Amino acid sequence: SSLAPESDSSIISSSPSLSNMSHRKFERPRHGSLGFLPRKRTKHHHGKIKSFPKDDPSKKPHLTAFMSFKAGMSHIVREVDRPGSKLHKKEVAEAVSILEAPPMMVVGFVGYVETPRGPRALTSVWAGHLNDEVKRRFYKNWYRAKKKAFARYQKRWEAANKEGTPMQAEIERAKKYCQSIRAICHTQVGKAKIGQKKAHIKEIQINGGSTADKVDFVMGLFEQEVKLESVFSQDEMVDVLGATKGKGFEGVVTRWGVTRLVRKSHRGLRKVACIGSWHPARVQFQVPRSGQRGYHHRTEINKKIYRIGKNLKDDPKNALTEQDGTEKAITPMGGFPHYGEVNEDWVMIKGSVMGARKRVITLRKSLLPQVSRRACEKVELKFIDTASKLGHGRFQTSEEKAKFYGGGAAKKARKEEAEKAEA
Repeated sequence: SSLAPESDSSIISSSPSLSNMSHRKFERPRHGSLGFLPRKRTKHHHGKIKSFPKDDPSKKPHLTAFMSFKAGMSHIVREVDRPGSKLHKKEVAEAVSILEAPPMMVVGFVGYVETPRGPRALTSVWAGHLNDEVKRRFYKNWYRAKKKAFARYQKRWEAANKEGTPMQAEIERAKKYCQSIRAICHTQVGKAKIGQKKAHIKEIQINGGSTADKVDFVMGLFEQEVKLESVFSQDEMVDVLGATKGKGFEGVVTRWGVTRLVRKSHRGLRKVACIGSWHPARVQFQVPRSGQRGYHHRTEINKKIYRIGKNLKDDPKNALTEQDGTEKAITPMGGFPHYGEVNEDWVMIKGSVMGARKRVITLRKSLLPQVSRRACEKVELKFIDTASKLGHGRFQTSEEKAKFYGGGAAKKARKEEAEKAEA
């Protein structure tokens, strides 16, 4: 028995390299996600659609995205319709974002063919007439420019239009060879009062039907307005794309959430104490460093549309609900701070939306099948808040305020009503 070999455990314990191995006593995950690297200012200021929903040829041709402008936030009261939940049949107040969405214009299309290295643009067709708003996008300085963009193309289009269909060869080519068709759309930025004259251009994929159906569909939309309600509907789940609010140059504690050093530490305490070992003799990319925070491109999925409102001309009482009979528009008293009034079509989305006010926010149809109870829930709004967003907001409308205060305010309200009646 004395000559019997030692057991495995005794061999392992006698090994110096394994027996002296230390281990961390408590778990400590790293600070900050590496999934969002590089943390720098985005190039895609208007939200880049990196993937479109899967095409289904059995459906009718339709657009898959829409551009809008962030106006601000408000809150609503609604009754939850979720059987089995503790909130079922109870009232909840929820924060909502209001996005102004004037109709988009379709000014062309691009046809893509699938290659082993991804889609390649085969051909593009533009409309015969382009707005000055969209032409401004082609120039750095419109005031000094000769404004000749698309002048020759327009002449060719007009000449071909007399004889037959303009750009017929390119249209046939697209129908024959292309697998996907994307419409070239631009915003009508003059309708949204954001102090800008240059339109935002984006390619938006058309899904549904065959390639020929898609081309015919987009050709029918040339130089036409596309409204938000023709792309999205109420209670639909959408994805939101845009650039977040810029915060400038920030240190490691704010930017990465690392722990501050002890109070008596030498040369400051909002730092990373050790930025790496001697070798490798470089600072590794995983190490938190100070730099840009905010103005990053982000895509948020699964945002529910609570309401799609019409413009003031078509519906001056677009914030009316069944329970709240007050006749009012969506713009709160005194306007949305740093934005103003919403006069065009608008969409109300649950929760917050990235970016500053007046920024372009792109809405895209969801990439996933929406089958959850929350996604399928029908939303009935009881109340939409239109009190002033500056201060404590006691009144929902100027009439209500005039009634409360009386005197000069009441006279002013009566005068405004008389002017409206005359107009």
